[in-house]
Amino acid sequence: MQGVRVDLISANRLRNMPSTEKIQLILERVREGTIVILESGLSPQEQSELIEMTMMQIKPDQFSGIEIETYPGRTRQGGVLSRFIHQGSPDEGSRLTVIGPANQLTLIQKNKDLLSAWITTG
Repeated sequence: MQGVRVDLISANRLRNMPSTEKIQLILERVREGTIVILESGLSPQEQSELIEMTMMQIKPDQFSGIEIETYPGRTRQGGVLSRFIHQGSPDEGSRLTVIGPANQLTLIQKNKDLLSAWITTG
């Protein structure tokens, strides 16, 4: 049976984890092909560290990287790097962060009321 695994991780679970443990948990699951949804977002520093760790692990035909989006997002200005790093901390209101393998998760639409993604199987 083919399908996509989606893990919803509570803010409670993440709140007591050190940053390195959060990043390792997320990256491990995404490398397995799991879409990870965080009830609370990552801090800008944690997102930077996640992207840095991801970049070191990208290998053609094995791991293509991650797609990451935070909702509700803020309007971003700037280049490609600013696309990956949201402003503010995860404690500023409720946030939802979706992280998945770049070759399976595609953001279709994002606005103030809707985050829509397309998930494909291998």
